Amino acid sequence: MAALVRGAGDEAEVLLMRRPVSNGDRWSGQVCLPGGKAEEQDINSVATARRETHEELGVQLEHCGQYVGTLDDVQAIARGQLLTTVITPHIFTQVHEPQIVLSAEAAHAFWLPLGPAARGEYDSSYQYGSGVRTLALPCWRYEEEVVWGLTHKMLHALLVLAGVGE
Repeated sequence: MAALVRGAGDEAEVLLMRRPVSNGDRWSGQVCLPGGKAEEQDINSVATARRETHEELGVQLEHCGQYVGTLDDVQAIARGQLLTTVITPHIFTQVHEPQIVLSAEAAHAFWLPLGPAARGEYDSSYQYGSGVRTLALPCWRYEEEVVWGLTHKMLHALLVLAGVGE
């Protein structure tokens, strides 16, 4: 996963995308950081993050971003089940404005302001599940988007690391 951050402090924003609604996609319609599975040509997980960001959003991180490090790995969960997949979120800071060109893997891209998120201005809950078992999970509601689950968890870690909202 790639977290492209522009600005600093309470003015910082992170680039997110919403996946299209698609049968068979575990994360169908969800907001996420760009990223995906490693392929043979990827020499490491940073290369995977760069390739996937380019494939999904047309953003070439090697030209518009500077790599600064990683957040802690996150165990993937889908539909309440732990997966064997471990996600490594890589952080890049913007050095040039990227040109965003959505692929079929992205329905929408947007910049989430981190200062208001850190101050709790977007705090809400997301009702996950249906029928007998419904969970109220923490989320951020920003414009028409809902950031919840693993993305919400990873971005909380980013806020702490970046000292946003302190």
